[in-house]
Amino acid sequence: MPTPSRITLLTRAGCTACDAAADRLDEICGELGLVWASLDVDAAAGSGDRETRAEFGDRLPVVLLDGREHSYGGVDESRLRHDLQLG
Repeated sequence: MPTPSRITLLTRAGCTACDAAADRLDEICGELGLVWASLDVDAAAGSGDRETRAEFGDRLPVVLLDGREHSYGGVDESRLRHDLQLG
C-alpha cells in the first residue's frame, strides 16, 4: 500500500490566489480522502524560517508535494491528481 503524500500550500495573508488554491486543495483532497497543510511564509520568517520565504515568496501560492515544489501560482490540478495516484 503506497504511503500517502504530504501536501503543503505555501501562502501569505491577503493573497487571493492563495485563497483560491486553498479552495481547490480542499476539493481535491476531500475527494481523495487526503489532508493538506498550509504555511504562511511571512509568519514562518518571523519565527526564524527565512529560507522558505526567500525561496518561494515571490511565486505564491506554491504547492509542495512531499517537501518538493510541485506547482506555483496556483494548483496544477491534473498533474497533482496524477502524481497523487502514483504515490
